[in-house]
Amino acid sequence: MALLALQEVSIGFRGPPLLDGVSFQIDPGERVCLLGRNGTGKTTLLRLIQGRVDPDEGEITRQQGLRTTLLDQEVPADIHGTVFDVVAGGLGQRAQLLTEYHHASSRLAIDGGRRWRDELDRLGHELEIQGGWLMHQEVETVLSRMDLDPDAETGVLSAGMKRRVLLARSLAGRPDILLLDEPTNHLDIEAVAWLEEFLLRHGGTLLFVTHDRMLLRRLATRIFDLDRGNLHGWACDYEMFLQRKEAALAAEAQQQALFDKRLAQEEVWIRRGIMARRTRNEGRVRALEAMRKLRAQRRERPGEVRMQTQQAQRSGRMVIEAKGVRFGYADAPVVDGLSTTILRGDRVGIIGPNGSGKTTLLRVLLGGLRPQQGTLRHGTNLEIAYFDQLQAQLDPEKTVRENVSDGADTLSINGCRRHVIGYLEDFLFTTEQAASPVKYLSGGEHNRLLLARLFAKPSNLLVLDEPTNDLDIETLELLEELLLDYPGTLLLVSHDREFLNNVVTSTLVLEGGGRVKEYAGGYDDWLAQRKPAAAEPVRVENEPPQGPRRERPKPDGPRRLKYMEQRELEALPEKIEVLEAERERLHAAMAEPAFYQQPPAAVVEATARLKTLDGELAVLYDRWEELEGRV
Repeated sequence: MALLALQEVSIGFRGPPLLDGVSFQIDPGERVCLLGRNGTGKTTLLRLIQGRVDPDEGEITRQQGLRTTLLDQEVPADIHGTVFDVVAGGLGQRAQLLTEYHHASSRLAIDGGRRWRDELDRLGHELEIQGGWLMHQEVETVLSRMDLDPDAETGVLSAGMKRRVLLARSLAGRPDILLLDEPTNHLDIEAVAWLEEFLLRHGGTLLFVTHDRMLLRRLATRIFDLDRGNLHGWACDYEMFLQRKEAALAAEAQQQALFDKRLAQEEVWIRRGIMARRTRNEGRVRALEAMRKLRAQRRERPGEVRMQTQQAQRSGRMVIEAKGVRFGYADAPVVDGLSTTILRGDRVGIIGPNGSGKTTLLRVLLGGLRPQQGTLRHGTNLEIAYFDQLQAQLDPEKTVRENVSDGADTLSINGCRRHVIGYLEDFLFTTEQAASPVKYLSGGEHNRLLLARLFAKPSNLLVLDEPTNDLDIETLELLEELLLDYPGTLLLVSHDREFLNNVVTSTLVLEGGGRVKEYAGGYDDWLAQRKPAAAEPVRVENEPPQGPRRERPKPDGPRRLKYMEQRELEALPEKIEVLEAERERLHAAMAEPAFYQQPPAAVVEATARLKTLDGELAVLYDRWEELEGRV
């Protein structure tokens, strides 16, 4: 039975509806990833499910007693109190009592004394009356699982640890559906890897929004794609989703081209005049009016960001050379004994935990901070473009246009004059947004504006400090392609593991104590080259641990098949062929846009059948291989 179902749900604020007749359901144990461009309504959909907003139309059906919690995209600025206070705060009216009991318990452990013992007895009795012991145990269990100190002050924790505390708060209420909105934003690589492993072990039902493709690949069992107010479900992995979506968009474009051609023909006919007032002509006029209405209602696919870098004069072959460089604050070195040479055309990634000094390392390499020991040398003809993760280069009170062009009407892009409005449209900013102050932009729009400002200036050394936060996957992949074609030198700080894998040729890793070690390749190459750590295999929550596996005795040689096994082997190719043909028919049907205009039950039934076919085929292939191996 479905935990949650949406039936023909619509909601909008200004302009076209964000959700336009959306229908789907979520079943127990599913891990659903919600994809879509920035601004398409992903966060709004999560808030609808959570109950924070109500739909304009349609119905949301929840299983009786359904509990949902939402981990928001941004960490609240006013978060304070101990970790226990924050986590217990998600448990409603008993939160205050749980907090008082924990504080009394802590004071008794520190001070002792009759006063705290009596207070603890009183609060314990109150907890028993209100049935709060189970909740207290749940909070302590979650804190233990997530390795959090209950008495630590939340306000002084790093952004990554605060996000972990908020996740613990979400889990303490034992939600039936956990809603996560960009949970990896601003987390370092270690925290992202921890979150991925934790959610794999969690075993609960998830609906999450992410731009982290590696997390998406490992975690999602199903994909929802929100596009122009419509939501399509895909029961497949990310690679297959990309192929099917491309096929669906191609089919949609073909259908629209045929429709537009027919509409143009009818417009020619109506302009020539109706030769006779016959019924069929009146019907044709009515059909033309209906076609015009359909064309006016069509929502075009939003354009893609069009980015290009400006070519500067070629730099010298040697870009940066560091020998024995040391820099630190007080007695804590950030960089100690760094020696490296960065040559023209190198693409260098910088990896390290939050607070380890990645931005400081960048400033040292660029000469913004003078080394306390060692020597630093720059090559000739360097023109540097710097993407600042803190967005300090943007004036929030100035307009989008003013931040890019400094008040000028035109920009010089690779020797060609372009109007600033046309240039901003390449980064998906409308004319209205170009005239609006920067402070009203979303996180993704802020980053797009920084990229627009960055690429408006010539450079041969591109420095990007966390450029991927808040960007949707499509823009992220376009930025990847741009950087791969960039003829200059690149320094990149990022926690996006796949982005690093796809872009950089080497990595500098801050390993603590001022040690900075250089590795060839990207994130996966770093994992393979560093000292291997003993890692436990991922185990689903509540799954019993497995004991040592006993090896089966292997036969001395191949044994002959029994008669029934021989008949089974002969029949397997035909069975596989039948199932593969059915699977191909389903794939072809699901690639057609009309497929998703059926009743939701039919779509769910088809996707479930596709999943069953994949499982049956896997079993048959294994059996065929086993029997063939015995022959």
